[in-house]
Amino acid sequence: MSGWPIRTIGDPALREPARAVDPEAIRQGALEDWIAAMIATMRAANGAGIAATQLDREAASAPPLTIPQAADPTATPRACVVEVRDNPRYPWRPRIPLLVLVNPVVVPLSEERFDHWEGCLSVPDLRGLVARHVHIRVEALDRTGAPLTLEAAGLKAGVLQHELDHLDGALFVDRVADPRTLCTVEHFRRHHEPGYLPYVRDLVERWGE
Repeated sequence: MSGWPIRTIGDPALREPARAVDPEAIRQGALEDWIAAMIATMRAANGAGIAATQLDREAASAPPLTIPQAADPTATPRACVVEVRDNPRYPWRPRIPLLVLVNPVVVPLSEERFDHWEGCLSVPDLRGLVARHVHIRVEALDRTGAPLTLEAAGLKAGVLQHELDHLDGALFVDRVADPRTLCTVEHFRRHHEPGYLPYVRDLVERWGE
């Protein structure tokens, strides 16, 4: 399956919260088309993750992906995928095996935050500095509808918080405290990345991810 078009900033659909899915519908396989589309689109675009709200299924001329037993059967499901392999967009990030999260909720486990330079497939060629919780727990369902709980810290925690924001209709630019940090990828790499890498190494050494 090839990747689908990705909604970009300004598309009102990105600001619509996704809808929770009935676990029985997940067990019946209602989300498998959504999940396959997210994984293919994320990998084709070299993303570290993608949320269902970012997929433009209308532009892809895809058939409706209905969700049985939902209050609105055509609603975008509260689901996302995360995966980091050898990613040219974020070469400093440790690997994350493929995660499929349905109905995820994030619980901060510490008030401590860290500086996370973020970009987004829905905000092309832009980076900005976001303060993220350094240690979190995510409670969700997996692609079979089974309960899933995981803890994450450091960069992995930042990636997960970014994707879960999408499901609430938020973009990383909403969380950039100082708009002066917003910059193109070229200027990030020229002016900010060299100083950020030692910080990242210390973070990974501390948390292992």
